[in-house]
Amino acid sequence: MPSGTAWLHEIKHDGYRLIVQRDGNRVRLFTRKGHDWSTRFPLIAEAALRNRCQRFVIDGEAMLLGIDVRSDFNGLHSRRHDNEVQLYAFDILALEGDDLRKLPLHLRKTNLARILARRIDGIFLSDFEQGEIGPDLYRQACLMGLEGLVSKRVMDALS
Repeated sequence: MPSGTAWLHEIKHDGYRLIVQRDGNRVRLFTRKGHDWSTRFPLIAEAALRNRCQRFVIDGEAMLLGIDVRSDFNGLHSRRHDNEVQLYAFDILALEGDDLRKLPLHLRKTNLARILARRIDGIFLSDFEQGEIGPDLYRQACLMGLEGLVSKRVMDALS
């Protein structure tokens, strides 16, 4: 597990990776394989429409929170709770027509936090920690039975 100020650490949520794309009044939700799930998760789509920004592309994890406030993959996979599924956003790829993928991760996270500052049910900022805390967070994630952690270099841009 990397540590140091060059790294940030995020909880690995047990859900479906999802790209949320908003262009004016149109919202589309795409899976990694390119499937359009725009109607499958209405809470996420509605939250994207309620955001004050008109054009953005957000990367995140669609997940269902269980009664223990941890991700419930079996409930998510069952499709019985599609109207309760929320997005835990961890990156922003484009904002108001600007491609942000070449920016360092910490600047993309700043932009993401800014547009999600007004909390709207359906899309949440995925928490992260930076620095030496990585190994301790990993141990805690294991003790809590979480999916794991993802560590990323703060200055990396997407390729």
